[in-house]
Amino acid sequence: MRPTWAEIDLGAIRRNVAAIADVISPSEVCAVVKADGYGHGDAPVAMAAIDGGATRLAVALVEEGIRLREAGIEDQIIVLSEPDHETAPELAAWELTPSVYTADFAHALSSAGFAGGVHVKLDTGMHRVGVSPHDWPELIEAVRSHGLAIEGVFTHFAVADEDPEFTQMQIDLFDEVVDMDVPVTHLANTPGALLFPDARRDMCRIGLGIYGLHPCADTRAVVDLVPAMSVITHVSHVQRLPAGTRPSYGRIKALEQESTVVTIPIGYADGFWRNLSESGRVLIGGQSHPLAGTVTMDQTVIDVRDTDVAVGDQVVLVGDQGDETITADEWADKLGTISYEIVCSIGPRVPRRYSNE
Repeated sequence: MRPTWAEIDLGAIRRNVAAIADVISPSEVCAVVKADGYGHGDAPVAMAAIDGGATRLAVALVEEGIRLREAGIEDQIIVLSEPDHETAPELAAWELTPSVYTADFAHALSSAGFAGGVHVKLDTGMHRVGVSPHDWPELIEAVRSHGLAIEGVFTHFAVADEDPEFTQMQIDLFDEVVDMDVPVTHLANTPGALLFPDARRDMCRIGLGIYGLHPCADTRAVVDLVPAMSVITHVSHVQRLPAGTRPSYGRIKALEQESTVVTIPIGYADGFWRNLSESGRVLIGGQSHPLAGTVTMDQTVIDVRDTDVAVGDQVVLVGDQGDETITADEWADKLGTISYEIVCSIGPRVPRRYSNE
């Protein structure tokens, strides 16, 4: 009922997957749709990614895999981290593919009657999860002793978007430690896949790229991507205020001149960050307008000066309007973070609408 939503272009998802698949061929695309598809909606994104050429899916949580199964998705779903051992029966029941990096979890899977393949994770320098190179032989022996079939082996890059030397070290360490033939070997995330051809192997785990966002400037020269998410609302209130007025909480800004100030029904509870209060902008009528004061929980005020704006006019927070564009990267630069966090932070109060442009 509130005129605020995130528009998700599934056509862009398909095009991005196809474009990346063309670059990394013959390596397969595994579409990473964890965190509700990076805020885009996991099941619709997963289906669009498969239509675009992805051959497998990956999630972070068992619950995320189950939700995809409940949506009718039958393709392989890899759970990228070991869950609580008590969830082993759910992995078996929902035919999810687990990652393994401890002997205890291998035992839990065996005890639950898990009969599918597993992917064993080697820690080559991320130091988050995974078995150390020193313990790799012992873990492989434990996995096999529990009767589990090793379908894949993999690692994860820590700085593929910024440190080629360290990333190459991770590749070399993986090759030094892993001396076995398995159906699927995968090392690369989006920057690893696009910037390190030697890391592509059988499959690449593509997350940020399928949503049309670049992990770093260097990847822009490798593939053209189209952002899939726009964030849209409408003007809910219009008022004319004298110069010097300080709208909103904290009264942080004084209007430089007599201005029209409009209110939009979206705030920090929706993912429009409060720290954008000083530097943020929106698009109305194809023009850029600054915020007039502090972003509040549910609403934000915009200074449109003498522009003719009416209740109901469309407002773009992320996306295109006329010749103007606001990107998730712009928000990230202003907030000192990364575009991953921006799109993931668009909250559940903002409904997702899907198009196929």
